[in-house]
Amino acid sequence: MRFNSMLCGIVAGIATIVSAAAFADHVEQHKVVNGVGIYLGVLPAAMIQNQPKPVTEAEMRHRAPAGKHQYHVTVSLFDNASGKRITDAKVTAHVYEINLAGKQKKLEPMLTAGLISYGNYFSLPKTVNPYRIRVRIERPGIRGVIEAQFEYQHPRG
Repeated sequence: MRFNSMLCGIVAGIATIVSAAAFADHVEQHKVVNGVGIYLGVLPAAMIQNQPKPVTEAEMRHRAPAGKHQYHVTVSLFDNASGKRITDAKVTAHVYEINLAGKQKKLEPMLTAGLISYGNYFSLPKTVNPYRIRVRIERPGIRGVIEAQFEYQHPRG
């Protein structure tokens, strides 16, 4: 009995580590540019579609669109020195496959679990080429624009 419990715990732990590593390798990325920590996440819209129906107009903007290949691109921003979350930025993302035009959209501020991040939906069909995600950040009272570029590729398999 004790051996079975221990074996189940080991198997569950290994599965968690492997799946988290695979997910992080393809989805989440982090860069620091001009003192701003930029965390990028890309989630299939299907993971969000089962959330409760939005009740306000602001919530409706964040409702997952119907259709194939829809993904939610999310950016969280932090002051790298203090670790404080940045909640007053204007953020846009240009998502494109190499050599194609792609789409540029404003990433809307969103409140999730009491924390502000920025996000919007993009169509990202599976392809052998990686997508480039160029994030542009403007902050009130701070001169200049912060830009960072990330690559995203769908997990294989």
